Amino acid sequence: MNSDYPLVSVIIPTLNEEKLISCTISPFSPSLKQKYKIELIISDGGSKDSTLSIVGQFADRIVEPAPGEKQNIPIGRNAGAFKASGKYVYVMCADTRIKDIDDFFSKTLQVFENKKTVALTCKVKVFPEEEKLIDKLFHFFYNNYVFVLNKLGIGMGRGECQMVRKDAFIKVGGYNEKMPAGEDFDLYRRLKKYGKIKFIRSLTVYESPRRYRKEGYHKVFWNWTVNSLSVFFWNKAISKKWEAVR
Repeated sequence: MNSDYPLVSVIIPTLNEEKLISCTISPFSPSLKQKYKIELIISDGGSKDSTLSIVGQFADRIVEPAPGEKQNIPIGRNAGAFKASGKYVYVMCADTRIKDIDDFFSKTLQVFENKKTVALTCKVKVFPEEEKLIDKLFHFFYNNYVFVLNKLGIGMGRGECQMVRKDAFIKVGGYNEKMPAGEDFDLYRRLKKYGKIKFIRSLTVYESPRRYRKEGYHKVFWNWTVNSLSVFFWNKAISKKWEAVR
């Protein structure tokens, strides 16, 4: 393989993310990308703010929908992932920050050396500077819940950061574009048929608490639960649309 060939394709879907996108992508310095052979792909859903001007200085490629084309979360993720050149596809949310990014890529690529591993996931927490007690309690529970599901062989990985072998991603057809919610669980549920999904407990990514602050944990957890159960038993989501929170 050519030394310049991307090994990891990081896909970040965006839509009017001017408030947070800079903090998400600025750690992807030229030296980091060169060290781990990373290409950064922004899959934009039609931003009307300054998102595209911000990402322009960091992204190796910007993917945009055709004029008038509507896009949901899985469509945006697929649009970037199917154009990825890397051996591994790392899909992140636009409000996700990686704790110790150098350690993150070093460890994940090391785990992927086991060819039986098709996907990875890790702990998700709220931005440290905005974290409250309720955030700590909820994410302690939910991170352990995800860990147990993977131990049981069910397959689970939160959409804030999903890491998948590109060949396995193609094999399962990527994200189900008819699922406006629960598509992250559905992807890992299908991937588990082709290999192991590893939960790396020593790695953490941070997310914005904006949805929890607006909707409350009770509503968020309820929506996650009913959609997950519907995906598991009937292969479809309950929600017709996943509302954006900015």
